[in-house]
Amino acid sequence: MIAETISRTETWTTYPLQPIEPYTEKAIALPLFIDGCAMERGLLWFPLLIFFFGLAYAGWNEYQKLEAYKIWAEQFDRAKYDIRAVLGQKDDTITWGKPTRKGPVNLQTFSLRQVKTIQLWVDGAIASFDSPPEQGRVVCLRFETSETAIEIPFTDVALAVQWGQFLQQHLTSFQI
Repeated sequence: MIAETISRTETWTTYPLQPIEPYTEKAIALPLFIDGCAMERGLLWFPLLIFFFGLAYAGWNEYQKLEAYKIWAEQFDRAKYDIRAVLGQKDDTITWGKPTRKGPVNLQTFSLRQVKTIQLWVDGAIASFDSPPEQGRVVCLRFETSETAIEIPFTDVALAVQWGQFLQQHLTSFQI
């Protein structure tokens, strides 16, 4: 074993020392780019890395909104969440607002007893609850009272129709 070590040391080759190059771009660039295109590959992957960090942040942000909504919604008989608005109904009281990570903000409350009509609006036009369009860009339920009109935004036409029909039944029970 000792003989093998000695024989290995004897075969080592020594290289003469090269003079150090003066400070130039080539002298600095050579150690950084071994194969000549590492920088280009890094620059191509960097936007993808930023995109994934942004996607992770957006997911975390939405998760925080959902957790805050769950706590807020416990006090209601019926509640809905989407990215445009949260809505809660307890007896004849409707509360709605904008979802955030810390809980709903800009909360507004009104009574169904004050409401005269409930309308489904899709893309700026009134739609029927019986035959609504399949999709729309701007969807909201419009509650008309004697003083104002309250518009609660939705992201899905089908969900807005379900809520509209349910609240319409409650509205007719209050008016009888």
